[in-house]
Amino acid sequence: MKRNYWRINNNIRAPKVRVLEEDGNQVGVMEIEKALAEARQAGLDLVEIAPKAVPPVVQIIDFGKFRYREEKKLKKSKKKNKAGELKEIRFSPFIAEGDFSTRVEKIREFLEEKNKVRLVVKFKGRQMGSKKFGYEVLDKVVDIFKDRIVIDMKPKFLGRHLAMVISPTNKPKEKKVNKDKEIENKNAKTPLR
Repeated sequence: MKRNYWRINNNIRAPKVRVLEEDGNQVGVMEIEKALAEARQAGLDLVEIAPKAVPPVVQIIDFGKFRYREEKKLKKSKKKNKAGELKEIRFSPFIAEGDFSTRVEKIREFLEEKNKVRLVVKFKGRQMGSKKFGYEVLDKVVDIFKDRIVIDMKPKFLGRHLAMVISPTNKPKEKKVNKDKEIENKNAKTPLR
């Protein structure tokens, strides 16, 4: 559990504590008063780092330096745990081929970055009478990415928007095989008559 606060010096309530030096070496279990005296003698703070341990673990360290290191660790772990974001790409039911291919390239980029993508077909005015064209646009996108995506949410209408959510599969990309080599391999396997 990550915390934003730590008990330091006189705020530590336990009568006995396990003490660590600044470099992490263990000094041992001692009375809180003795641990505070050692911290003062070194010109540093006594920081409680594991309050639920028995006895609680404290470290003799400069509190500012300790807090900086902990915040740096927290930022690093957040960066590692960053899950794929949800990106959105919008289409119209009667989209031009050039616009469509541009959006498909953007979807490809998002999927390569391990992001989920919400595909939205936006209907205006009388276009609501032609809902089948919206489904066709989404089917076309799904056909392009077939094996590389998983459909998280099937197409459904949310007001005037037809929306669906796709995410990348964890399959590695297949290697492209040269067609000439493929034909040679087939010929080598078939017996001559």
